[in-house]
Amino acid sequence: MPAPSFRFLIGHPAHFVALGFGAGLAPRMPGTVGTLVAFPIAWWLRSHAGDAGWLAAIVGLIVIGTWAAEVTGRDLGVADHPAIVIDEIAAFVLVLYFTGPGALRDVLAFALFRFFDILKPPPVREVDAALKNGAGVMADDLLAALYALVVFAIGQRLLGAG
Repeated sequence: MPAPSFRFLIGHPAHFVALGFGAGLAPRMPGTVGTLVAFPIAWWLRSHAGDAGWLAAIVGLIVIGTWAAEVTGRDLGVADHPAIVIDEIAAFVLVLYFTGPGALRDVLAFALFRFFDILKPPPVREVDAALKNGAGVMADDLLAALYALVVFAIGQRLLGAG
């Protein structure tokens, strides 16, 4: 499947958003590169926004991301093209909200999210296979985020971390 070009990226606002502001053009592991885009967003939110700001950002990323993924998938001819990474960004911002600040937390959250996003345990794989539209693109990553958060919470509980 051919990778979209820079011209495609800037050809429509939906493409720019869906391709993670350019991260989706990475020649290798665009999903991982896209996930990294969530870090500066979360760092900014941590220092400039309260819970309402986080909520608005997460909902905004999900709603705009769903639209952008739908348009971009249609224009690329592949509903969930690997270059579409807004789903990783939105889902990982959600994860970072719940895991809280700290370098170790960030690294663990990243590893857990990428693990579940790549592994796609049930029902993530089924959602990914069944929904071939913008909502489906977003849904499987949000489910992977849920898995990551549950495992993170269990780890905190077992280790007695606060």
